[in-house]
Amino acid sequence: MNLNIFLTTTQTNILYTSGIVLFVALILVLEHFLLKKDERIKGWILFIIYLVTFLVILGSILLLFHLWGFDIVDYANSTLSNITNLLTESIGRIVSSLIILFVTFFILKFSKKGFKRIGQKEGPNQKRKKTVGKLLSSVTRYSLGIISIIIILSIWGVNVGPALAGLGIAGLVIGLGAQKFINDLISGFFIIFEQHYDIDDVIEVQGFKGVVTDIGLKTTRIRNWKGDVKIMANGDMTNLTNFSRNFSVAVVDFGIAYEEDIQKTFDLLQEYLPKFRPTQADIIEDPINLGVVSLGASSVDIRVMVKTLNEKHYGIERALRKFIKDMLDEHDVEIPFPQVVVSHKETK
Repeated sequence: MNLNIFLTTTQTNILYTSGIVLFVALILVLEHFLLKKDERIKGWILFIIYLVTFLVILGSILLLFHLWGFDIVDYANSTLSNITNLLTESIGRIVSSLIILFVTFFILKFSKKGFKRIGQKEGPNQKRKKTVGKLLSSVTRYSLGIISIIIILSIWGVNVGPALAGLGIAGLVIGLGAQKFINDLISGFFIIFEQHYDIDDVIEVQGFKGVVTDIGLKTTRIRNWKGDVKIMANGDMTNLTNFSRNFSVAVVDFGIAYEEDIQKTFDLLQEYLPKFRPTQADIIEDPINLGVVSLGASSVDIRVMVKTLNEKHYGIERALRKFIKDMLDEHDVEIPFPQVVVSHKETK
């Protein structure tokens, strides 16, 4: 008889539980439908919808606890009592842990601002200072994090000695199987301390040219002129070209017709090229006429060169081409275009 009553009660609870679950699912579907139907719902209406959904779910959970005979009040009181006892017994450890976290947070904030200020100082080695500052900030962050975790574990009674020994053995095993990772770290040290490149340098590696935006011990981030960012492992930074160590050179070739007086063109260049430098702030020296570089099919080709600040030669070349074109047009010096002479032989 008691078994039948138990089965009947259990079946009833299962039936009620299924009904509650279906009701909650219906509410969630209705909420999703309302939010998806109109994205311009006012804020207070949205708040009411979320509040109603939360209350329905909370009420359903409490109802399920009641159906299955779970005394949530007794559970809450027991949990609160356990938490209170734990806090009373561990108040010293909690305060010590909070102090460690506070000191760590303060040191991290202070060191981050200090290293950032080092990189912002004007000077001949500003890029180098910025690179070393970021490296020191990264090393400090990881070191303080590990030290803080070890101290907090020791405060809570964890024996960190065997753990550190285990980490050393695990590190050795991992190191044997992660030679590429170790190679990247070693390469990162050599790149930074031998100053292969610094942050804001323009480099080209494996056909990708761009500005170095970040240097870590393992990877380097490079952003090209289109905004694409390439992340490369430091161990793969081979056959690298650094364009930021010396000045750049802008080279402009142009042609004049064979009928024109070459010496006249040279005299014009000698007169006008010094006037080009004041118009461009990125030029280091006056442009130089290198003379005739080739005799083309329909033109005599002349080359002009000018030294510019690092990676500023692209814009200088464009401006110099326009300057030379205006100069030649002003003095009626012909710039030829390719021509093809076709002869036709009449047959008798």
